[in-house]
Amino acid sequence: MNPTPMPEALRLAVHQLVSEASLNCQEVLRYTEPDVADRWRRMTLYRTTDAADTMDMAALLIAAYCEREGMPKETLDTYLQVNQQHIRAAGPQESDRHEAAGLCGDPAPESGDPEARLQFSWGRVFAKRTGTPDEEPQRLLTQACLHGLRARLCDDVDSLDRHLPPHIAAMARKVADALEMPQPAVT
Repeated sequence: MNPTPMPEALRLAVHQLVSEASLNCQEVLRYTEPDVADRWRRMTLYRTTDAADTMDMAALLIAAYCEREGMPKETLDTYLQVNQQHIRAAGPQESDRHEAAGLCGDPAPESGDPEARLQFSWGRVFAKRTGTPDEEPQRLLTQACLHGLRARLCDDVDSLDRHLPPHIAAMARKVADALEMPQPAVT
C-alpha cells in the first residue's frame, strides 16, 4: 500500500463534495417535518438523489485519481463496490416494493422468492427499530449536527425553533451556537 497522503487539491475537492452532500442530507431531514407536508414527496426525493449524486461524484473523482496512479481495474471495482450499485433510473425494483410493504405493515408477499421475503423482513425490522422516533442517540446527534450546521451557515439559527420538534431544535441550537462562522484562510 502506498503511504503517501491524498493530494491537497483532491482532498479539498472531496471535502467540498462531502459538505455539499451533507447539506442535501440536512434538507432531506428538514422535508420530513410536518410543516412541509405539501412538499415532502418531491423535496425528499430531490435532495436524497442530489446527495447520492454528489457522493457518487466524490467516489468517481477519487477513483479517477487512483486509476491515474495505476490502480488495477479489478482493485478499483472492488473498492467502488460496483456489485452494490443500483441504477435509480430504472425506478423502484420489486425488492424495494417488498421492503416498503414490510416497512408499512402490509401483509407478507406471496412470492416464494427468498429475496422478496428477505427484503420484506428487512422492512419489518426497520419499522420496529424506528417505532420510537428520535430516541436513538446517534440519530438525534446526526439530526442536530446537520440542522445546526445548516442554520449556522445560513445565519438563521432562529429558524430551528420554527421548524423542528423542540428537543431536536434545542440540540441543533447548541450545535449552531458552538460553531463559529468559518473565516477565509489568510495567505
